Amino acid sequence: MAKFIIRRFFLLVLTMLLVSIAVFLIVESSPGNIAKNVLGAFITPEQEASFLAQQGLDKPLFQRYWFWLVGSDRVAERKCGFELERIETESGFQEWWAKGENGSLMRWNLEGEDLIVYIRKPNTESNSNTTSNNKDSSLNSNSEITIEKRKDNERWVKANDGSSIFWGIDRNNHAVLWVKGASSEVWNFVVGTGWIKSKGGPQSYIPLKKGFLRGDFGVSLRTGRPVEKSLFIRLRNSVVLAGIAFVVVMPIALLLGMVAGINEGSFQDRFLSIAGMIFSVIPEFATGIFLILIMSHWLELVPGASVFGEKAPWQRPDMLILPVLTLTLIELGYVLRITRASMAEVMRSAYIRTAFLKGLPFWKVIFRHAAKNALIAPITVIMLHVNWLMGGIVIVEVVFGYPGLGQYLLDSALYKDVNAIEAGTMIMVLLAVGTQLFADVLYTFLNPRIRYS
Repeated sequence: MAKFIIRRFFLLVLTMLLVSIAVFLIVESSPGNIAKNVLGAFITPEQEASFLAQQGLDKPLFQRYWFWLVGSDRVAERKCGFELERIETESGFQEWWAKGENGSLMRWNLEGEDLIVYIRKPNTESNSNTTSNNKDSSLNSNSEITIEKRKDNERWVKANDGSSIFWGIDRNNHAVLWVKGASSEVWNFVVGTGWIKSKGGPQSYIPLKKGFLRGDFGVSLRTGRPVEKSLFIRLRNSVVLAGIAFVVVMPIALLLGMVAGINEGSFQDRFLSIAGMIFSVIPEFATGIFLILIMSHWLELVPGASVFGEKAPWQRPDMLILPVLTLTLIELGYVLRITRASMAEVMRSAYIRTAFLKGLPFWKVIFRHAAKNALIAPITVIMLHVNWLMGGIVIVEVVFGYPGLGQYLLDSALYKDVNAIEAGTMIMVLLAVGTQLFADVLYTFLNPRIRYS
């Protein structure tokens, strides 16, 4: 069993690698323009070029994938000559800083032809009195931190063409090559404001990230926030919705499927089979709209939408009723029919007939001999549907406005937000392989003849 689990682990790593490459290629080849999605449809070619450069989207595909996978901070450190450090502000945003010789954290900006350095250090009474004229109080992230601002023109170095250049860290989490006297137009994302235009001399950008292998999912191109901040909230919401639907539907579907399989050809069997087929073939959006119309609009029993705001789903259980009921009806019919077919096949087996001929009680034969073998096929289907419940319920989430993982991936795909798409896809691959591993282990308890080496 240990060797089997180790093989599955390496299979998981290989699958995630291949899927991540495929996602990058698909996003790259898909239609759409990320710059126009973010900045608007009427941006100029200069604005589009500035945005693509800042996001690193002007670089070759292989380099972008490598930066996403292993990070770009090591490359930036070699360019800048500083050790880099990432911190998190009180508002939840991540900031990259260059670490100076004395341990102070620095970032730079170009104002005209002056290179301005911002130094982040603890706020003490002594430096508050001595450097008050040089501080920009609006930059302070909290009362314990002071940002000192001053000119830093001595860092300019001469390039081969005679221009003055400097590699440093800007205030938007890029390693930047500045050229003194340049006046190129740049667009920067400002929290709470959006993308604004400014003048400066940046000629090359390296967006800073640690890479997926070090737990950094990157920054969403659509929102400007770290992907994991939004992704795990959406994942939590989907886990709640899928978990409740799973707990409700699976026992009912298995029980009804076993009843139909035991009584093959009877009225009970035909009624349950037809009802299951009806529920499984009706589209999710149609089921959801019918339930909204009946239970929310006509009967006014429950809300017709699942808009939580900042609340967790369990704080508004009334908003979960219709999405859970929709998923229950969809899954009920499919799992019921699979269980019914498996149970009917087992009931026709020779060892079941032998058990009855020996005079064993009916229900003892069903639960001790038939049920275990009959559940192997349904469990395979159920484990596959766990992955679908997490990411494939996008239609249900859209119909009810439910802020789940599926809708998050849909919105990200429409924007070509590759960082968010990759992160969500990796979670889905992890769930798919993990649930199948759980099913394989569970088989050994249902059927002692199944062993893995």
